[in-house]
Amino acid sequence: MEASILIVSRNRKRELEKTLGILECYINKDCHEIRVFLDGCSDGSEELEKQFPSVYWYNSKMVLGASVARSILYEKAIGKFLFGFDDDAHPLQRDFIKMTSDLFKKNKNLGIISFREIKGVFKNDEEIPEDMLTEREDYFSNEFLGCGFAMKKQVYDKTRGFPVWIDIYGEEVCLAWETLIKGYSIMISNHIMVNHRVDQQKRKTSGAGYFRFGKQLKNTTFFYLVYYPFPLLIKKILRLWYHNFSKYALRDRKFLKEYFLALGQTAGNFKRILKFRRPVTKKELLKIKTLKNPGY
Repeated sequence: MEASILIVSRNRKRELEKTLGILECYINKDCHEIRVFLDGCSDGSEELEKQFPSVYWYNSKMVLGASVARSILYEKAIGKFLFGFDDDAHPLQRDFIKMTSDLFKKNKNLGIISFREIKGVFKNDEEIPEDMLTEREDYFSNEFLGCGFAMKKQVYDKTRGFPVWIDIYGEEVCLAWETLIKGYSIMISNHIMVNHRVDQQKRKTSGAGYFRFGKQLKNTTFFYLVYYPFPLLIKKILRLWYHNFSKYALRDRKFLKEYFLALGQTAGNFKRILKFRRPVTKKELLKIKTLKNPGY
């Protein structure tokens, strides 16, 4: 099997249906597979199983969180290359698998290829403004974008995979560091693109920012506890919490509520998180920090 396309979805039936419909037109089912994990869906997403019988479906009645669901799903994949897409994202190039394979062949030490994110909701791909698709150079990075990427399975299997100690938001940077520590590189490809069908204005008014704030605060702390060497991790954690308290929590009651909720969850999981601790060396940290950050 050449490629496994892997998607975790929760209560986005319509978006998932569109993504699968596009992907099925792009793949060769003889050598490409699609696997979908429904993470505690209550919107009837499981009805799509009849519509897409060639897809391998996995279903959890309980909400596990995107990172745990990804960890389970990626272990089941058998493709040489693992493609990860958000349920509301699809590739803009029909031959994205071949383009990805060619890049991996040219760069033997390449572990992950992150696709260029084109945000926005459009009637069709042809309506995407040309200025959003202008040519840019590829570059090596210390992270990757989770909405659309590819990874060599042999590299994924050498890492600890997606972390089971994170629920959602922050899992990509953990896998990125695991990959870099193993000596592989991460490339941001600006020639392979993915349309992330996000209505940014709708997200702002939905209150999703508060939810993301709390999750990222907690999970960033967990990330520092697992990967940063002592005593640097103390400095990083104190700065993180002070910055978010002064910039967000003091100015908005909803942020303040999420701040203390995250604080309680962090304290309650402190001992559990330390079991996964595997700090990088100063040399590894310096190597990671010298790489370019992805352009979100």
